[in-house]
Amino acid sequence: MINGLKTVCEGAYKFALHLCCATAMVGNIIYALAYGAHFLYLILISRIVTGVAFAQSMYITRYCSDPRIVGARHRTTLTGWLVVGQSIGFTVGPFIGGLLYKVGFGNVVFNGYTSPGWIMAAVWLVFWVVIAVLFEDVPRCQCDGSHVLTPNKENLPRPPCGEMVADAETRAGAETEPTTPSSAAVELPQYTTSPQNDAPPEVKISVRQWAATATMCWFAMTCLFVLSAWEANIPIFAAQTFGASPFVAGNLIALGGVCTFPFMFANAVLARFVKARYVLAAGCALGLIGLLVAIPVTGMGHATLGGLFAAWFFVALGFNLASTVTSSLMIKQMPHAWTGKINLFIQYSNGSGRVSGATWGGAGVGVGMTHYLGLQFALLGFAALMFMNVVDGDENDDQIAVEQVSCSCQQLTYNRMGANPHRVSLV
Repeated sequence: MINGLKTVCEGAYKFALHLCCATAMVGNIIYALAYGAHFLYLILISRIVTGVAFAQSMYITRYCSDPRIVGARHRTTLTGWLVVGQSIGFTVGPFIGGLLYKVGFGNVVFNGYTSPGWIMAAVWLVFWVVIAVLFEDVPRCQCDGSHVLTPNKENLPRPPCGEMVADAETRAGAETEPTTPSSAAVELPQYTTSPQNDAPPEVKISVRQWAATATMCWFAMTCLFVLSAWEANIPIFAAQTFGASPFVAGNLIALGGVCTFPFMFANAVLARFVKARYVLAAGCALGLIGLLVAIPVTGMGHATLGGLFAAWFFVALGFNLASTVTSSLMIKQMPHAWTGKINLFIQYSNGSGRVSGATWGGAGVGVGMTHYLGLQFALLGFAALMFMNVVDGDENDDQIAVEQVSCSCQQLTYNRMGANPHRVSLV
């Protein structure tokens, strides 16, 4: 266990995956045993054990933005696919749960209440076997911390282009010969060890960068807050207003999610061609439309299932879309060395939004639907004000050429931005 935790600290993922699969499988088994044992607290225990597995979502987000294996251009794309997978799970899950409820209760062990637990335990077991066989962990640093690897300047690979960069020559103190198209291969730099006190000083984080980080955390919390609030509120509101059963409400939630799939797939494919801040703005605008549609549906006596579905569709599409870029936008504001901390910030924001949103959604009918929607408008409005004041424009992918040269401990990244000199960053 200690060795596994050490590998996690070194940037590995396999131990965390094994822990996730084990706790998820055990948690679902405990949940399935609660009905036969007639012990309600087994459900609470199962949720606690399964919660350990949910911590894996932090490592999944970190994996999709790890600079050792993911380039700067592809982080938003991978995050988009990650949200697509989450949307599928949140959509298909309630629908399958409703179908399994129809199994009935003729058997104490496998019935409408326990069948989801047994089936998910089997799914996690199969997934665990697949991970053990197929998953390859990323290279992790074997350094003891007393020395750091620094590249020899004379052995740095030249950029694969035929242009001469005067500024780069001045900074490097050596001539840079033009390369021909035939010399496309880039040699790895030679590294030498130097004492830790010879390492370059840490980059100081500016107040504006901290403000941008807080802004993206607020957006992440807001997106998950609104989505969780609606998922918790729809069954209660539909039952009180339309007399709909939980099965009907679950199908309405699932149908809204299914209708967003084409747009989420398109976002995942086209993300690398669109600036992340535009995706964030578009997602929040669509979510705002959904909240505006919900005003007459919930507060003016014109409630219909069709209107509720339309509002839920725009809310689900908009805030799922916005949640795909919060991590990548924050990473662009901070140094690469902060990738792990950034993902931790985002995960805390997502978790706090999901828990508080579900609580607020469950209380929506009790506090009044006007107040229920009003808080969501306030959160979104405050996020928009923060975004307009502190977040810089993200990098233009058409003006950046990123080439990554990876070693077992560090990664050397070259960025070419117009006439700016080549910048070298060790992460």
